[in-house]
Amino acid sequence: MSPMSPMSPMSGPRRPATPPSPLLRRSRPEARLVLSDGAVFTGEAIGVLAAGDQPPVEGEAVFNTVLSGYQEVVTDPSYAGQVVCFTNPHIGNYGVNAEDAEAAVPRCRGVVVRDLSERPSNWRSEGSLEDYLVHHGLGGVTGIDTRRLTRHLRRHGAMPCALGTGSEAELLEAARLAPPTDGRDLVSGVTTRWVYERGDGPYRVVAYDFGVKETMLRHLGRFATVTVVPASTPAEEVLGRRPDGVFLSNGPGDPGALPGIVAEIGLLLGRVPIFGICLGHQLLATAMGGRTEKLPFGHHGGNHPVRRLDTGQVEITAQNHNYAVAHGSVDRVAVSHVNLNDGVIEGIADDDARAFSVQYHPEAGPGPHDARYLFDRFRLLMDGGR
Repeated sequence: MSPMSPMSPMSGPRRPATPPSPLLRRSRPEARLVLSDGAVFTGEAIGVLAAGDQPPVEGEAVFNTVLSGYQEVVTDPSYAGQVVCFTNPHIGNYGVNAEDAEAAVPRCRGVVVRDLSERPSNWRSEGSLEDYLVHHGLGGVTGIDTRRLTRHLRRHGAMPCALGTGSEAELLEAARLAPPTDGRDLVSGVTTRWVYERGDGPYRVVAYDFGVKETMLRHLGRFATVTVVPASTPAEEVLGRRPDGVFLSNGPGDPGALPGIVAEIGLLLGRVPIFGICLGHQLLATAMGGRTEKLPFGHHGGNHPVRRLDTGQVEITAQNHNYAVAHGSVDRVAVSHVNLNDGVIEGIADDDARAFSVQYHPEAGPGPHDARYLFDRFRLLMDGGR
């Protein structure tokens, strides 16, 4: 069947006059995913790679275990520099729409799926995932054994990869030349270039954009007027806006590559309430004297159990990170949450500095809602400073 025209991010695609048979599949060129250690996975090209004669796509291969929310994953700026393998075998079933995008454009390098749905069906759908990939210049591979790939990454760790329609030798060379995320400042490539506002609540919040997701801004905007600023904004400029609180967003890459940002966060500590999520959590912990380390294959999924230590309650959480706060490095503050799968620090709190953060994603849209109380906690913390 013929591909549909590329869709506008704000409107639906032009549909063919006669719907194609669900039994027919697009004719696709053969494509491969090759890891830097030489492992090869063969499938078919999707997105812009399906046009053929495209250069290889390179990035760090990671896997995500969500059952839904693939559009949110693809558009999450935290995936900058990475190729995302979905462990759920059927991706694209319910299409895409403008409302579910977490950023204006996707930042991941490519996608890998077992079976890409060519006929999305959902009342909210405005087009197919593949049309969305084409519209934004993204490519990927379908038809590979994603379970085998996931087990390989679990055993050997996240690693550089390349995918495309070229030869195995060409892709292996590209994979071995592809840089990992270690030591790279990926935040500067995704942060906003200008200041803007969201929400109309009575509190005043300044949000550092390290790769902020739209869902986070919607949650904050329910009780605050949120001023979003670039990642490089000095602390004194933030304080000059007289905020009730400061929010440190999620974002991509290695927190160890951002010493300048850490220094500015250190200047904010104790002067204004602070709430951090994901990369914001790692940067806050570093500003408090902690250090971070890279996990073998990271946490990427929607069902990670986390224990809240003050109540003993177990929360089911959405996660997306390759780095974590190292145990024993944040002795001056309390550890508030712990991952029950591997013991990773999932939250810290410093009551004296009026600052707290979590490694996981309490906004999680779509995803579990167990941790949305953290936004209320931030609001109450700002109440105390008024």
